Amino acid sequence: MKNMSFWPVPRWALLAVAVFILAGYPVFQTQATGVDPYARLGTPLGRQLTPEQYVSQLAAGQVSFVRDVKPIIDNRCVVCHGCYDGPCQLKLESPQALDRGASKVLIYDGERLKAMAPSRMGVDASTTAEWRQKGFYPVLNEGNNTPQTHLDNSIVARMLLLKQQHPLPTSGMLSDEFDFELNRTLECPTLAEFDDYAQQHPGWGMPYGFPALKPAESRVLLNWIKQGARYTAAGPLSPATLAAITRWETFMNGTRLKERLVARYLFEHLFMGHLHFKGHDPQEFFRLVRSTTPPGEPIKEIPALRPYDDPGQRMFYRLKPLQQTIVDKNHDVYEIGDTRIQRLRELFILPKYEVKTWPGYQADIAANPFQVFEALPTQSRYRFMLDDAFFFISGFMKGPVCRGQVALNVIRDQFWIVFYDPEKDRISNDAGFLQSEANWLRLPSEKGDNVGIDDLVVTYTEAQKRYLAAKNKFLAQLPDNQRNSPEALWNGDGTNPNAALTAFRHFDSASLMWGFVGGRPQTVWAIDYPLFERIHYLLVAGFNVFGSVTHQAATRLYMDNLRMEAENNFLSFFPASARPGIYREWNRGLLSEINSALVNPYYGYGKDSAMIFKTRDYATEVFAQLQARLAALTGPENTLYRCGQPPCNRIDATPFAARAERLLKPLTFLKGGGIHYLPELSFLRVHEVGAALDQGTVYSLVQNKALANVSFMFWERARRLPEEDTLTVVPGFVGSYPNFFYDVDLAHLPDFVSRALNLGGEEDAKQLVEIYGIRRTHPNFWGYSDFFNRQHRLSNPVTAGLFDLGRYENR
Repeated sequence: MKNMSFWPVPRWALLAVAVFILAGYPVFQTQATGVDPYARLGTPLGRQLTPEQYVSQLAAGQVSFVRDVKPIIDNRCVVCHGCYDGPCQLKLESPQALDRGASKVLIYDGERLKAMAPSRMGVDASTTAEWRQKGFYPVLNEGNNTPQTHLDNSIVARMLLLKQQHPLPTSGMLSDEFDFELNRTLECPTLAEFDDYAQQHPGWGMPYGFPALKPAESRVLLNWIKQGARYTAAGPLSPATLAAITRWETFMNGTRLKERLVARYLFEHLFMGHLHFKGHDPQEFFRLVRSTTPPGEPIKEIPALRPYDDPGQRMFYRLKPLQQTIVDKNHDVYEIGDTRIQRLRELFILPKYEVKTWPGYQADIAANPFQVFEALPTQSRYRFMLDDAFFFISGFMKGPVCRGQVALNVIRDQFWIVFYDPEKDRISNDAGFLQSEANWLRLPSEKGDNVGIDDLVVTYTEAQKRYLAAKNKFLAQLPDNQRNSPEALWNGDGTNPNAALTAFRHFDSASLMWGFVGGRPQTVWAIDYPLFERIHYLLVAGFNVFGSVTHQAATRLYMDNLRMEAENNFLSFFPASARPGIYREWNRGLLSEINSALVNPYYGYGKDSAMIFKTRDYATEVFAQLQARLAALTGPENTLYRCGQPPCNRIDATPFAARAERLLKPLTFLKGGGIHYLPELSFLRVHEVGAALDQGTVYSLVQNKALANVSFMFWERARRLPEEDTLTVVPGFVGSYPNFFYDVDLAHLPDFVSRALNLGGEEDAKQLVEIYGIRRTHPNFWGYSDFFNRQHRLSNPVTAGLFDLGRYENR
């Protein structure tokens, strides 16, 4: 069944949506120079108001975009239209994006043989007219400037009105008329096609598959559209922020060869992040860009696809204000400021070394950081990444890959991540070894979108095997085997929480958390510097979401090599005699064994473990030493996990939360059973009986699906082992894409837990939803959505963004 990519809503609804974008989340940022860095998008109707026009508008009692409209758009529209997989490329994080409109071209197209033209907001076009030339069509009026025409010619308004005329039922599941599959066929009607669309799909108004907006919200949006959907430009930044920007841009634009190479290295690692000055406005963020203009002038960003592409002209590193609503799925925060500059100087500028030549941007080396940056101290590079390992690991989870099941099934549903000590690890700090093996550390991203079949099957697999052979030989020549135990790991220098991380996969998305979260996982990634760097350059710096299917397949296949290498490092902690059996347990199935033998022959590198084992329960002893090595950085004891001697209440747990967690504890022991009947990721609100909706404690229920192996891109269902599934219960929030909400008062929490423990089939799961679930049809669905977003923002004022509801299930 086809689904509409837009929302079947009237024009006034589109207005309301825009209001939400500006008023709800205080993230519509100002710019550094007082000049719009977007250089005005040149909207056909001049929608951008001057400050004087804005004051006059308010005095006349008209709708204000920032005050009235933006909050509605943010919390009702951006929650589905805030990433590359937003229907019809209709991104609503900013009024400029709304004015850009929509496109019928799919970004996620598994049959695309050639790369498509990129469509990054604020980068690949600077005016609405330019977007029209790229095939985007309007969803707001671009005809006669009258109130009725504004409504009649607005797809957004008509979508909102369509929903008013054909509201959802107020209970039960939605019918098969609605298709919520990510790969559904989208319908993206233009204005000329809208009448046919509304006739064929009267129930597909905006918001699609969710309750209609409240009448007051709809009135706001429609009145705003009726007024011409106008908005104000961002105001100037504060003097303190302007001064901080000047210091950062001065540091990044040094003229000595050494300073230029350091700045290039930093840019290639930070370009995707949302940079935030520590201690400043918690919702003020910037992007680090390359501009043809120097500091002090309006930014003219160079629209390169990858950060190591040749800029083609003289350029400067600039901080560009992020003028959009923040959505959680691509919000990866890196804090900057004077302390950061000092740290970077200590790592890269103060050490005595010489940069003799500029490496250039030749395609055959630019994608290989081990060649381009060989002049920079290896340990400095590794330390830089370790300082903020959370940021760099989450980069491949929070980049532009909003839909990534094929790419993400290379990782397991839950695993811990640790790092080798930069002071001890020879692989990570032996510059000679890395230089000698740089050719075998090449990545398929060096081919861009011109990846051939031989590259997919042979070229980079053989390069990885050559590197593993060299690594195995290098480690065998070392005088001891200290790398083969948890003592070889970085302990965060005693205080840095980046030393211990937990990753979760939620089928087609992933998330990262501090510490060791949940029960003991099957595997651990032990990462050294060359592995860390390749993960970043493969999945972040070198990945093109607009690329061909061969580029994306090559990325996934090579990532499988890196995942196996990380797990092999951890396997080396075990006795050599036990490694083959453990490895087969991780990679079950004949095809997986054959695949491993072909591409990963050096598992369990080098010598025997440096650990002295007291029992044959090797895993228990290895995990115990792992936690002892990282100590408090793994997270404190708590009721849900790692409770040696009860009670183990969380340090920050209220008495209410402590009681709730004791009741939730049995879920953490569950293995198999009916876990597979639960959603991938659920948010649970627990509250006192009769509490208002703005009160309650939040938990995330994370389904960890067991697989026989993760060796292949497809056929995941055939590799499922539901009897080995586990469930992780986490205080607070995990992930960006909740699949379902549950609401339970404390008195009924034992019943909720009992029902979850005893799920025997779809009927039991349906009963759980009937009693405690918040379906898409729930009359107060938006109240619950607002509650979770509000709690997220209160708990994490800098790192929180709006959750995406595009994966919310119809159950």
